[in-house]
Amino acid sequence: MGVIDMEKYRVPADKLKKTCSICTDLNFCKTSKDVTLLEGVIGQDRAVKSMEFGLSMEAPGYNIFVLGPQGTGKTTYSQTVVSKVASRRKVPDDWCYINNFSEWDKPLAISLPAGRGKVFQKDMEKLIANLVVYIPKAFEGSNFQQQKDDIIQKTNKQMTEILRDIDKIAKNAGFAIQQAGPRILLIPLIEGRQMTQEEFNNLSEEEREKIDEKRNQTAKEIDEKIRDGQMVQRLAEEKAAEIQKQAALEAAAPFMEQLKEKYRDFRQIVDYLDKVLKDVAENHEIFSSVRHSLDENIITKLQDGSDSLDGEEENIFEKTASVKDLKDPFTRYKVNLFINNENTKGAPVITENSPYYYNLFGKIEYKSHMMTTVTDFTMIKPGAIHKANGGYLILQAKDLLMDPFAWASLKKALKYKEAVVENIGEQSRYVPTVTLKPQPIPLNLKVILIGSYFYYQFLAADEDFRKLFKVIVDFDVEMDRTPENIRHYVAFIASICEGENLKHFNCEALARVVEYGSRLADSQNKLSTRFNMVSEIVYEASALAEADFSEYVEGRHVQQAIKNKRYRSNRLEEKMQEQILNKKVLIDTEGAVVGQVNGLSVMGVSGYAFGLPSRITARTYAGREGIINIERETDMSGNIHSKGVLTLNGYLGGKFAQEKPLGLTAQVTFEQLYGGVEGDSASSAELHAILSSLSGVPIKQNLAVTGSVNQMGEIQPIGGVNEKIEGFFDVCSLQGLTGDQGVIIPVSNIDNLMLKDEVIEAVKNNLFHIYAVSTIEEGIELLTGVKAGKKDAYGEYEKDTIFYLANNKINEFNKVLKTAEEGA
Repeated sequence: MGVIDMEKYRVPADKLKKTCSICTDLNFCKTSKDVTLLEGVIGQDRAVKSMEFGLSMEAPGYNIFVLGPQGTGKTTYSQTVVSKVASRRKVPDDWCYINNFSEWDKPLAISLPAGRGKVFQKDMEKLIANLVVYIPKAFEGSNFQQQKDDIIQKTNKQMTEILRDIDKIAKNAGFAIQQAGPRILLIPLIEGRQMTQEEFNNLSEEEREKIDEKRNQTAKEIDEKIRDGQMVQRLAEEKAAEIQKQAALEAAAPFMEQLKEKYRDFRQIVDYLDKVLKDVAENHEIFSSVRHSLDENIITKLQDGSDSLDGEEENIFEKTASVKDLKDPFTRYKVNLFINNENTKGAPVITENSPYYYNLFGKIEYKSHMMTTVTDFTMIKPGAIHKANGGYLILQAKDLLMDPFAWASLKKALKYKEAVVENIGEQSRYVPTVTLKPQPIPLNLKVILIGSYFYYQFLAADEDFRKLFKVIVDFDVEMDRTPENIRHYVAFIASICEGENLKHFNCEALARVVEYGSRLADSQNKLSTRFNMVSEIVYEASALAEADFSEYVEGRHVQQAIKNKRYRSNRLEEKMQEQILNKKVLIDTEGAVVGQVNGLSVMGVSGYAFGLPSRITARTYAGREGIINIERETDMSGNIHSKGVLTLNGYLGGKFAQEKPLGLTAQVTFEQLYGGVEGDSASSAELHAILSSLSGVPIKQNLAVTGSVNQMGEIQPIGGVNEKIEGFFDVCSLQGLTGDQGVIIPVSNIDNLMLKDEVIEAVKNNLFHIYAVSTIEEGIELLTGVKAGKKDAYGEYEKDTIFYLANNKINEFNKVLKTAEEGA
């Protein structure tokens, strides 16, 4: 059979991890104190350019989706770069809601330059305070009193004449007038005196009828005069109301003219002030009623032109400005300062951490009153989109999608470029007793959504998403391990140390963190950009150095921090290893068995991944079913794993069924696997088990194997190679290292090796071995110690090789099948 040269497949110890050299890689510093602190984000050139492009685009639909796994720094970067861009932009206008005197339920929105909204609000408050004093004062003036007296005198004179006429009409008709409550009674006269009822009854019927007829005629004439009197009173009341209105108008006009002059450049405000003046004149009585309730000290202060009231007096004013129904009569003249950008520097940047509907889009508040709910325009409250209007709104996609109304409403706002304030109940037509429809505010903002690939794919299914979020900022999880990026890594560590007041790292500690970055990236040539995981080690190593009273964080502190982090998470891993050690889960690390191989898999729990060996077995016999994947038959196999198993049929057909049928049935399974299995990294191990079963040559149980295979027998790279190697190493260590144990990996995974020091030390001492293969043939030779075999000139495999023995077995199966078929 020949001797297999295992040395040519052995991976030397110096290839098992790419160390960070203090002399060459870190020759620019002695500690992290010596480097310039990091600015910006590192290793994300594509993302940075995409963000710069997205922020520079003013065209519609160029909102930004920042895409990437958790921990890549995408949120911090987004906030930093957006804030920097926003600081160079113009501060947006203030927005106010004011009363709509034509349609009270449709408040009007007005904009003013930043800071002017608050001034306008204060101006209107001062106006109300002045009118409370000067409108009632106008009614006390001599001119107003003279006009009022003239109306009274004229009215009294007219009413006296009307009463005289009524009395004359009655007397001429022979009646006296007698008042009976609201009624006027006409009593017949006889010899200048009122006729008694007895005298009236003694009259003949004809005489009584004549008196009644005359009385009715006289009553009609008197009714006409009474109507004339009522008209006189009505005209007098209207005239009195008119002079009161005119007096209030004249009292308010100077204050209103001052405001109109101040806001002459704002046509909407000027029009509003005209309507306020008209409404004030029509509702002047509310100012008089409040005036009578005020303390004289407040009135004096207002008359003196004070800009503001002291705290206690202001409270009194607010209380007296409320009537019995708890509704402020002056609300109609107030200003709801909806958005105040008085203190904003540049364009606003709003990060809404709870992007639920009302937090985003505002709401209309209500208060209970008389068994119902009431509201007004001063109870309209802004949301994040209003606060961010004219700037930027940063949201987490995950949180946004938690609210069933938020995403649809955000799309609508961006699509129509307007911010509408409406409560959820109003959208579903379940409305309160009183509701408002505030005028929408024009919307001009850029939304930055941040999320993982899952949420991006979910949103991408929405046809509006691609129209509204045209810029994708894709954050990578790794970057090249170049001298420049190593410098950036050190600068990142230095920034954390300075910013969080941690102990600085010496060169050895920096080297260990760089190596940890490569381990996170599963590559000797890459560094992880999941900086939250890197920063955790920085924090924890610093704490260990603090407890150790070290001046700097040293390499041993970093290594201990990594071990501690693993220990906190590996309870399940240890339990599984304990099951193997106690023979509850059957895994052999010695001996050789036909049709049985140690495969390797990776398990994950709470962000921690670890490798474990799995026993894979194969049984072959005569049949036409080909390879039967037991996991697939029992619905425990994922699609990728099922594809990997089906691929094996192609390989076996190419090797053994070019000139004959593949009369083979092979059952393959993961023993003691009670959960699902996914991935094709065990396909080479499954094929090795089948070849062992066909050839009858046992597989060494001191070796484990990982790698996927294609139909040509080429070994393809897999993920989690470090965890898989370490998982088998740990099991072998628990059972006792024998010196011949090891793992077979794909050649293409060598540059992914960043193994822990215990494995490397064992390899150096020839207690454990890593082998790398590129074909199934190389793998089966390592596993069995027998050559795979090649075809000679006659198309026959070399005698006593794996393929020779397997081919003979298949020939025997075909004979059995032929005999059985002929017998049938």
